[in-house]
Amino acid sequence: MKEETPRANRFHIGVFGRRNSGKSSLVNALAGQQAAIVSDVPGTTTDAVMKNIELPGIGAAVLVDTAGYDDEGELGRLRVGRTVQAARRVDLALLVVAGEADEAASERGWMARFKADDIPVLYIYNKVETDGGRFAGDWERELDVPFLRLSARTGEGMPELLSAMAEVYRRTDEPGGLTDGLAEAGDVVVLVMPQDIQAPKGRLILPQVQTLRNLLDKGCTPVCSTADRLPQALAALSSPPALMITDSQVFPQAEAACPPQTRLTSFSILFARQKGDIRLFMEGAKALLALRPDARVLIAEACTHVPRHEDIGRVKLPRLLRRRFGESLRIEVVGGNDFPEELSGYDLVIHCGACMFTRRHVLNRLRRARACGVPVTNYGVALAALGGMLERVEVGL
Repeated sequence: MKEETPRANRFHIGVFGRRNSGKSSLVNALAGQQAAIVSDVPGTTTDAVMKNIELPGIGAAVLVDTAGYDDEGELGRLRVGRTVQAARRVDLALLVVAGEADEAASERGWMARFKADDIPVLYIYNKVETDGGRFAGDWERELDVPFLRLSARTGEGMPELLSAMAEVYRRTDEPGGLTDGLAEAGDVVVLVMPQDIQAPKGRLILPQVQTLRNLLDKGCTPVCSTADRLPQALAALSSPPALMITDSQVFPQAEAACPPQTRLTSFSILFARQKGDIRLFMEGAKALLALRPDARVLIAEACTHVPRHEDIGRVKLPRLLRRRFGESLRIEVVGGNDFPEELSGYDLVIHCGACMFTRRHVLNRLRRARACGVPVTNYGVALAALGGMLERVEVGL
């Protein structure tokens, strides 16, 4: 995998610990360069620092350096909040300690947090160059977990850490391919890709690019068309395509032109299958169609952007929802990491396809919603349900 691998498709490794435990030095040692500022002054790292990297046994990865979780004061609390946000999107946590095991309450709290979010953890005793690692056993007895002993500054213990990280990666469940179960080698697949204001000039948006690459790698023949040229594109084929993948915003036009023997799905549904839980999203669609007129709905976008004309999350979905359920419907829209801590006050969450998020990040959000008893669905599934096309759309169950 190359540097161009999208960050959302990389294995995210977060480095967590107290201030001055050597987190940034460890990030730099793994990266082989000065990726993070190192200083003896506590609190040098003020926000999560992310570095794309290739690691042996893992491949494309992201190192995430975080602020110390023992930071103090008003600004310190904000920094810790950023560290909490970073923890929710990592695939592996490296919990770093150094020195005496005087009080491990913070570490126990973070161990519980990682366990609740189903995030694997490697425990690291750093700075053995200063004390020979004589306190590592105290930490092991205090927390009842084994620690790797290393020095981020001299490189001692780094091969063992790299091997342990590769083993965690090997055991991690890989998400299936975007079109697994929907397309196979030799299939002709039509992609309906409106090049509207949401797509940067001269570029395709990420879901389109990743789907195209998946189909090419699989040995399919992708045919790309805008919605207005779809009838001509279909007429140019000698037989109906095996599959049609459409932008959710033009579901009605795509469905009207789609031959009856051709399966129909959307880019958003493909990412819902790969990044989330499609069965949960389908159950959420039932809750969507049963909303009360005064229900409270949260629309969550993975990326942050300046809202544009006919924005799907901020304009189109709210308009469709209010058209069906009335103007009393309460709708809130959040973007990026601004996902509420408390979800129990909502009747439904509608999440985007999350092409910018890791799968674990999405699953953590779904877990939090499920714990609060709040149903969740996805942009593509919601649009198909509101358009009366859910039975026609393929979700690969």
